[in-house]
Amino acid sequence: MIPRRIPPLGFRLLYHLRRAYWRIVKPTTHGVQALIIHPVDSDRVLLVRHSYGDQSRWRLPGGGYRPARETPEQAARRECVEELGVELTPLALVLEEHLTTSGGKPGHLKIVRLHAVSEEVSPNGEIAEARWTAADLTDLPGDPFVTSWVHSALEAHAQAR
Repeated sequence: MIPRRIPPLGFRLLYHLRRAYWRIVKPTTHGVQALIIHPVDSDRVLLVRHSYGDQSRWRLPGGGYRPARETPEQAARRECVEELGVELTPLALVLEEHLTTSGGKPGHLKIVRLHAVSEEVSPNGEIAEARWTAADLTDLPGDPFVTSWVHSALEAHAQAR
């Protein structure tokens, strides 16, 4: 049996429902974002634009996780495989940890560096676009809007080299 893919419209609906829940309940969340390094050129990284929320922003792939069930490194790897179908090496490093208050809820965000095995990606419906780009972001098209987490991750990556 072939699993059904969720269409982009479904992700947008789930996004709005989740945001409404968070505004009411304000649960503490745990999230990961992954800085994926190109398999051949360590000065290239993989950025995504989601099919929900602010679709103009370039971001790091990632999502939520439960610390009792998996480590941040495991969660980052899982999210990248789910969202991008990308194959990754076993090497993973937590670059940064942040306390956040996004949407009025307390959160813990970890940025994890992963290395791709190949540059092949096959995004699911959650991803509107995935692109390998220079770490200095000069080859993103147009006047790109990049989240602050991307800049933070790139700085931490440069310092960890």
